[in-house]
Amino acid sequence: MKKIYSGKTKDVFALEDGKYLLKFKDDCTGKDGVFDPGENSIGLTIEGVGDVNLRMSIYFFEKLNAAGIRTHYVSANLDDTTMTVLPAKVFGHGLEVICRNKAVGSFIRRYGEYIEEGADLPSYVEMTFKNDAKGDPLVTKEGLKVLGIMTEQQYDDIAEMTRRITKVVADDMLSKGLVLYDIKFEFGYDAEGKVMLIDEIASGNMRVYKDGKYIEPMTLSKLFFEK
Repeated sequence: MKKIYSGKTKDVFALEDGKYLLKFKDDCTGKDGVFDPGENSIGLTIEGVGDVNLRMSIYFFEKLNAAGIRTHYVSANLDDTTMTVLPAKVFGHGLEVICRNKAVGSFIRRYGEYIEEGADLPSYVEMTFKNDAKGDPLVTKEGLKVLGIMTEQQYDDIAEMTRRITKVVADDMLSKGLVLYDIKFEFGYDAEGKVMLIDEIASGNMRVYKDGKYIEPMTLSKLFFEK
C-alpha cells in the first residue's frame, strides 16, 4: 500500500488492484478541545470515533448499494478500521453537498429574516466548495457549469441522489425516534463521468434531534446502534 493523502479524519492508501483503502482515525474536528463537525481543523482525539464512523458508514453504504444507488463502497474491515473503495475523481478541488429538511445552522444565518429556525424545508439541496480559507462558499448549478466543474446532467444526478439518500437516512433515524435536520455528503465520478457517493456517512456529518434537542454525534452513534 502507498499512502497518497493524509486527511483530517482519514488517511487514503492506493491498493495494487486500483482500488483505495480509507483508514478511519480517532481525530475529530473541533476547537479548544470541543468536538464540532463544522470546524475546519483537528481539535481533539476521541477514542473509538473512527470505529463508530466506519460502522455507520458500512450500514448505510450497504443499504444504498442494495437499493441501486451508486457509491464508492466495496468492503470494510472493522478490526483495522478501514474501508476499501472504488477510485473516484472529486469535483473541482472538492465539493460538499448539503440536504436540508429543517432550517438550521448556516441556512438560518443566511436567510433568517425570511424563515423561522427549525421550519420545514423540502429536502433543499445546496453545494459549497471545500475551501477553509474562504469559508466554504456556496455555488450554484449555473456557476458549476460555467466553471467547468460539472455538467448539468451531473448536477441533476447529484441532486436526485442526494434526496434519495437523505430519505434513506431520515427514515432510519425516524424509526429510532430521531429527526434528521440536515446532512452533508461528498460525491465523485468514475472514468465514464458517472456520479457516485464517496467519503462517509457518519454522525459527524449530520444534525439530528430528539424531542426537539440536538444530539451530539458520539451520543447519536450510540443511540443509533442501540438494540
